[in-house]
Amino acid sequence: MNQNHKDLDHKDLDQLELHPRIIAALKRAQLKSVREVLCVSGPDLQRLTCLSGSDVQQLLSAAATTCRRHPPIPALLLHRRSDSGLRLSVGCPVLDELLRGGLPVGGVTELSGESGAGKTQLGLQLCLSVQYPTQYRGLNSGAVYICTEDSFPIRRLQQLIRNQSCLRSDVPPSLISSLQFSDHVYIEHAADLDSLQVCLSRRVPLLLARGLVRLLVVDSVAALFRSEFQAADWLERTKQLLTFSSTLHHLSLEFTTPVLCINQVTDVFSSSGESLGPLSSNVSPALGLAWANQVMVRLMMRRLQGTVARGDQSSALRRLEVVFAPHLARSGRDAAVWREGVRGVTSSDR
Repeated sequence: MNQNHKDLDHKDLDQLELHPRIIAALKRAQLKSVREVLCVSGPDLQRLTCLSGSDVQQLLSAAATTCRRHPPIPALLLHRRSDSGLRLSVGCPVLDELLRGGLPVGGVTELSGESGAGKTQLGLQLCLSVQYPTQYRGLNSGAVYICTEDSFPIRRLQQLIRNQSCLRSDVPPSLISSLQFSDHVYIEHAADLDSLQVCLSRRVPLLLARGLVRLLVVDSVAALFRSEFQAADWLERTKQLLTFSSTLHHLSLEFTTPVLCINQVTDVFSSSGESLGPLSSNVSPALGLAWANQVMVRLMMRRLQGTVARGDQSSALRRLEVVFAPHLARSGRDAAVWREGVRGVTSSDR
């Protein structure tokens, strides 16, 4: 746990400039610290404390003011400060155009979608793209890939490596053949949250500090949080989720490193237009608002009806969509998965 979270744990509720009636309601609800208050949503605070909506708003404002060391910084300003617009290319000009050059090097990017949508394919592709020199929109370093669900798809990675010259026609073949791609993809497996935290707090910072990697991929972020907590454990899950996201942001900003979190999706039953999912879908990224608020860029990949063919290959049609980002319009591009990787589909390909 980082120092900020420790400080929040030790901030007593009596330090808040609030009416004693509100403090007493919090203590009856067994909320003991400022951090616990900030981990609970407004509606849940109302339910737990029986306070009015205005009381809860006053409480949250006081809690946020107490623990805030610096004035809040808008996400767009943070984005503009990040390494003069440096991007990590996806390896496809069509998809790079959608993302204005690729993944930003500062902040957490989430890629969600249903099983088989192509999320892992794109994650593997980025592990190779990051190894190219900066003039070819790479970061001239390796990648660390943390698996929390399945074993690492080493055969698919090897297939992507063999077909790099087909995917990256913009790069001289002599440069591609000189890169030892598989030697610079560091694979970690985390079977539970404790091992994930050890990996992120010890092994990953060591790789970053030595300059061996410049990309962190977590596949997937939802798996451990869904498997280790029951519905009644929502408060503890939120605490762990915030600790996890804080670690990711710290690593990204300290080492100017893009972080890609692959996420699962959950069914959406509401017809409300206030969706945090893509423009037209009946699913939404897993882990709810607590996680959504930690993400700077949210992308979603989904399978569409129909297929596309090219030579002796065919692929189910996909679509990569920007759900939200401080610097991107809400838009999307069709894509397909080929032997050489994920590529955008244009009208001439249909």
